[in-house]
Amino acid sequence: MELEFMDIQVERDCFLIQGSGIFTPGIHLVSGRVGSGKTTLAMIAAGLGMPDRGVVRRQGIGSVMLSMQFPEQHLTGSTLESEIASWRLDPDPVLALAGLSGRGKDDPFSLSRGELKRLHLACIFSRPFDLLILDEPFSALDCRGKMTTADQIGSIRAGITIIFTHENQHLPRVDYLWEIREGALVFLGSVPEALVGWKNKPAVLAELHKRGVYPKNLSTADILEAACRTHD
Repeated sequence: MELEFMDIQVERDCFLIQGSGIFTPGIHLVSGRVGSGKTTLAMIAAGLGMPDRGVVRRQGIGSVMLSMQFPEQHLTGSTLESEIASWRLDPDPVLALAGLSGRGKDDPFSLSRGELKRLHLACIFSRPFDLLILDEPFSALDCRGKMTTADQIGSIRAGITIIFTHENQHLPRVDYLWEIREGALVFLGSVPEALVGWKNKPAVLAELHKRGVYPKNLSTADILEAACRTHD
């Protein structure tokens, strides 16, 4: 099972994003600043967009899910129960996972965007996908919500998961690290070895690296463990 970008390129006026690489089973973090082309790549990965040049190859992938940044873009139900049912899921466990127990009859648009995001992600995490693409999964969430979501993503054990995000404080444990640099998608390698070459790494990682300390991964627990070490 794999997704491959083969010399793809998208160009719009002054905007350019290009790259090659293979996404294999595991959790991939694609880091990039706002406006760097993350959503464009997410749409291409999901098959909802086409590059101007190059080829996208999918092998052994049967089910694909793209989670877009704004949760209201996914809504189809007039109540939380009907929204969850549209995913062919039992509402009660999903509501509990989202922290919305007892609110199945509520109108989705009565929720805050953060609550709606939690509901949407709970639906996603309740089903398996061969290819799961998460475009800014931490947007609209408070610190607690980001930490919970990071833990949920980090617990995914099957398929290919690709996270496109500019989040730099609350991240999950991941297997592979990618970075968008000056319009190019760059594969940095497996974590933790890839952390050394992360150009726009979070400030806390940069500070740890100055001290010669390298975390085993990117979760809050990993960062705290590294911070408590004096050196590697």
